[in-house]
Amino acid sequence: MAEEPAPKPGLEGRTVEECQDMIQRSFRTPMVKFLKEHLEKAGCTFGDNFIKAVHCNNQISGGYVRGEGIMVCSNHINMQDEVNQVVIHELIHAYDDCRAANLDWANCAHHACSEIRAGHLSGDCHYKRELLRGYMKIRGHEQDCVRRRVMKSVTANPYCSEAAAKDAMEAVWDICYNDTKPFDRAP
Repeated sequence: MAEEPAPKPGLEGRTVEECQDMIQRSFRTPMVKFLKEHLEKAGCTFGDNFIKAVHCNNQISGGYVRGEGIMVCSNHINMQDEVNQVVIHELIHAYDDCRAANLDWANCAHHACSEIRAGHLSGDCHYKRELLRGYMKIRGHEQDCVRRRVMKSVTANPYCSEAAAKDAMEAVWDICYNDTKPFDRAP
């Protein structure tokens, strides 16, 4: 799931309808087009309702659920760039889920691996995004950001304690951060 920065005063998100329009606009961005094309090449097709805007009670900006698709939390989104980023991040999870026959979301190492890939490949941890979140580190920010966001997501998994999430992330870090096809090997 995509981590969200603390809400800014006076910004309460968008309506589901506004967010759905923003999702449609995200399909025109090069990275979303690229990911959709590669999902289709891998035999992973999805229908018109695979990515949907929803109202979320939890403080997240979106998520991917096997068999259900991608949700974008309209009430935690304010700008088109945020929608684009959530869609990109979650499409990476969808791609991992589709092409990896052995991916088990209840397995902390598998979940951590997909989060590492999504955080690293999506641009979630670009230095400008980190600066806007209030993280000022100039060197090494990207890996610190990915680690922080992986821990937040994996510890939200009911099958993963904080200790299990940390151990899983450390066990698969090198494979999942540097390898383009980590699920071809069982983490």
